[in-house]
Amino acid sequence: MKEQDVLLDVKQLSIAFQQKKQKVPIVHHISFSIQKGETLGIVGESGCGKSITSMSLMGLNQQTDTTGEIHFEGQNLLSLSEKQWREIRGNDISMIFQEPMTSLNPLMTIGKQMTEALFTHQAIGQKEAKAKAIDLLQTVGLKQAELLLKKYPHELSGGMRQRVMIAMAMLCHPKLMIADEPTTALDVTIQAQILRLLKKLNEEMDTAILFITHDLGVVRQICQRVMIMYAGRIVEEGTVDRIFQKPLHPYTKGLFASVPSFKEKKEKLISIAGHVPKPGAIRSGCQFAPRCPYQMAQCLEKDPALQSIEQNHRVACFLMEGGEDTESPTLASESADKTV
Repeated sequence: MKEQDVLLDVKQLSIAFQQKKQKVPIVHHISFSIQKGETLGIVGESGCGKSITSMSLMGLNQQTDTTGEIHFEGQNLLSLSEKQWREIRGNDISMIFQEPMTSLNPLMTIGKQMTEALFTHQAIGQKEAKAKAIDLLQTVGLKQAELLLKKYPHELSGGMRQRVMIAMAMLCHPKLMIADEPTTALDVTIQAQILRLLKKLNEEMDTAILFITHDLGVVRQICQRVMIMYAGRIVEEGTVDRIFQKPLHPYTKGLFASVPSFKEKKEKLISIAGHVPKPGAIRSGCQFAPRCPYQMAQCLEKDPALQSIEQNHRVACFLMEGGEDTESPTLASESADKTV
């Protein structure tokens, strides 16, 4: 990865909540990067730290104790004042939230919300701002855009509201767009349309996308690289093709094994035993060890480091020590076909 192509570089990021007199760690020393124009997916069960990580990239986690470095175009975002954050937030880095009904202001028309966002970051007149808003609404596939500007969020369908959110996120042509499970609340047909739209915007505007999801099929469709998180740690990271063809971490294998292939009538799905540890319930050793069928003594004693197995593929597992894939007992079929 060429240094000049790196847009976002996160180093040793840790996030903790202050609870009464003690800190509750949520994210633990994670490091990753995103190239210009790239789409990186973050996958993991609920509570693994995906969303709070994305919030830190937008400066929206002021109530947490955040350490490490987040370099965006060479500038450490964690050293910025709130005034400096407001210049970047929505301008260079934008975000699409999971539920647009709670993100859009119910008391303001769509047009008012879109033009205000433009006035915040650009020296632009009312007429020009309105024209730009209409153009972007049409770009995201909304017909009668001029009429939509006069409507309130509750007057739109879920799919239309999500398209409005995407249009708002693209208003200032950001270099990085964070999409936090943007299709979860939508039906399958609308979900497919939104994914095609995001892919089109990524290709045409060269906007990098950090796509947070729990759906491996979505990752396969839209992302170039994928990062698997568990209990606030990165356990595996690599290109989508590599991870889907040959997942190495037991947790990643478990995720693939739990996805139906729809190829057999009496197909048996294999779930991952146990539960994700609660935030703050941190124990020594690998956090996945209590649920792992390949558990070894050292797994309970120390945390495995995230190491490169080969180019563009990193895994945090003692089974991979020495860079070799020591094929362990079968957890389930690791077939990548299951996810698509």
